[in-house]
Amino acid sequence: MRKTLIALAVAAIAAPAFAADLKVAVDPTYEPFTYKTPQGEVTGFDVDIAKAVCQQIKRKCVFVEQVWDSMIPGLQAKKYDVIVSSMSMTDERRRVVDFSDRYYKTPSAVVLKKSVEYKGPASTKGLKIGVLKGSTQEKWALGELKPAGATIVPYEAQDQVYLDVKSGRLDGTVADKVEVNGGFLRKPEGADYGYKGPDQYETKYYGDGIGIAMRKNQGDLKKQINEAIKTIRSNGTYATIAKKYFEFDPYGN
Repeated sequence: MRKTLIALAVAAIAAPAFAADLKVAVDPTYEPFTYKTPQGEVTGFDVDIAKAVCQQIKRKCVFVEQVWDSMIPGLQAKKYDVIVSSMSMTDERRRVVDFSDRYYKTPSAVVLKKSVEYKGPASTKGLKIGVLKGSTQEKWALGELKPAGATIVPYEAQDQVYLDVKSGRLDGTVADKVEVNGGFLRKPEGADYGYKGPDQYETKYYGDGIGIAMRKNQGDLKKQINEAIKTIRSNGTYATIAKKYFEFDPYGN
């Protein structure tokens, strides 16, 4: 018995310590970045990236579903450790959270009925435009479309926007160009709608790409995550994940 206890103690010392689970916040209403399968499992590009990062830093991802507008307050309240849910790295957000290096960058766009002639924000006068509450697209719409006479209607989830566009309660939306294609335009209900105007990249609204958000003063975690992003970009993992969802490299320029 004594030998057994000694052997177990030696084994415990020799065995590598497992890091704590990494709690990852996602808003699963943002296909193809974060959404649910018919079985209720959280999936998507962001989810796969998070899993790949967790594998590199040797921690298990535990996904926590969170309404978008409460993402940062939830992070600050320590409900989870990081946000991997298509969060743009803006100056406003950087004042309250820290970010990893970029892991993708795609433009946003106005989406209206194909029959609508669009020549800029003035073309939306009198229209109702749905946006995700607390998003960079909401900020752009409030800054560019509302002054032109559009009514901007915020929603807790992007898929709710599409339901109201489909029902006729909204005239359109401003959304990530890739997300709105996967979540709406490629589906039967989006057949009569399309992109309007140029791609939107304005830094004052959209920041400089999408990163993994974390609380301030977590230098070790940030370093580990940045190294993980660099590794999955170089070893082919990132490209393999991207090909599941896109026909292009979403990393951007």
